[in-house]
Amino acid sequence: MTFVEAITQTIPQTIPQTVLIGIGATAVMDAWLMLLKRMGVQTLNFAFIGRWAGHLFRGTFFHPSIGKAEPIPGELALGWFTHYATGIAFAGLLVGLQGAGWMRDPSVLPALAVGLCTVAAPLLVMQPAMGLGVAASKTPAPLKNCLRSMTNHTVFGLGLYLSAVAVAWIFH
Repeated sequence: MTFVEAITQTIPQTIPQTVLIGIGATAVMDAWLMLLKRMGVQTLNFAFIGRWAGHLFRGTFFHPSIGKAEPIPGELALGWFTHYATGIAFAGLLVGLQGAGWMRDPSVLPALAVGLCTVAAPLLVMQPAMGLGVAASKTPAPLKNCLRSMTNHTVFGLGLYLSAVAVAWIFH
């Protein structure tokens, strides 16, 4: 079987499970963020993610301060949609790297590694695009913010694993 044949046979079978893994992992991260918020820790503002995404569709990638950018109608809903779509895409990355066999017999290390690697997105893309600088360098506490991002994305990686275990149990 050629590589192309293997991909075309595997992708349609893995899409539903991958979507569920991504949704589950993102929900685990959101539960973590809710816990942090209850403890008084400032967490993500999904309206700002939606505002950034809305302006992206209008051709603006970088903002001096996303909080001062013009609000976008429905930005909170768009932010949540973007958040979950990104989680699904990262689950797709994990499945793409590990193969469909990983979904049948998930292991924690690849999920944690991918989760931790996904911290590059906020540190190198989202934070600079929102005016916070690379690795939150323009914030009052860059190291604290970077460590918080690393922790959040490690929790996301754990969510990838836990969700994959649940999906494997449901589908097999």
